[in-house]
Amino acid sequence: MCLVAWSIEQHARFPLVLASNRDEFHERPTAGLAWWPAQADGRQILAGRDLQAGGTWLGLGSRGRLAWLTNIRAPDPQRPDAPTRGMIVPEWLDSPLAPEELWVRTAMAGHNGFNLVALDLVRGRGHWMASDMTSPQRLEAGLYGLSNGHLDEPWPKVVALREAVDAAIAASVAQGTPREHLAERLLAALQRRERAPDEHLPATGVPLEIERGLSSVFIDMPERLYGTRSSTVLVVERVNDGHRSRFETTLIERSIGRAGYPPVRRRVVLSDWPPMPASHPLLEPLGKDRPPAGPGSVPGDRHVVELQAETGTAAAPVTTP
Repeated sequence: MCLVAWSIEQHARFPLVLASNRDEFHERPTAGLAWWPAQADGRQILAGRDLQAGGTWLGLGSRGRLAWLTNIRAPDPQRPDAPTRGMIVPEWLDSPLAPEELWVRTAMAGHNGFNLVALDLVRGRGHWMASDMTSPQRLEAGLYGLSNGHLDEPWPKVVALREAVDAAIAASVAQGTPREHLAERLLAALQRRERAPDEHLPATGVPLEIERGLSSVFIDMPERLYGTRSSTVLVVERVNDGHRSRFETTLIERSIGRAGYPPVRRRVVLSDWPPMPASHPLLEPLGKDRPPAGPGSVPGDRHVVELQAETGTAAAPVTTP
């Protein structure tokens, strides 16, 4: 994934909202959003999947963990023998590791450069980790953006998407529109193709022509067979069904159509996710932690993934057996 912006605990109704684009070479094989085992004997996670090297760029687990990863852009060649960065996200989602333990393990593995945001919402903790950092940085409630530099580095597309996420939430809250309307606003923001003026471009060591092409929120570089392959939005809402307050989450992945095929959406609605009382904040203040969840607090991980073409013609729902 190459661009993501998120708001966490900035609005009571929508405590977590995320919008992201994954940019990749057209030929790299990828499976769409689905439930699949993080390890041979592990629990299912909900994520897209890189079929070339394995792993994923963004996913969530039924225990209330969520993570996303971006590469760090550098002029130096990538080491072809380095372990795949895509396995870091599944490892976080399907393990009892604390962020500090995960960091020690990944720091010693020899990956090419990466950013990782790892959230444990049941514990109320979130961290940003980068391969060139000496330790993870704990996150507070706020509005964030991340691309292929450091957290909140003010690249034009990072600033643009972060502002779009904030504006979309504010409009949905003010108008009282359903969660799905907010998701549509976010998907529209992720389709912006305006490129930044040269004077606002970051200097990351790549040629100017490439820097220009990479400066838009949605990347389209057909001459290099590269661009945005999918857009993902996640909206967590505090809802009251008349009996109790709980969290309910919508996750949508929009895979970009190629060779005349329309874009395809995969949509999941997760009831009681994250699995915790809706009265709790998703992130605790720095220095404060919630105890681990007790037995019986983990929901099932078989929420159906709905598959639908953007023409409005729905296919049969798909789910991992």
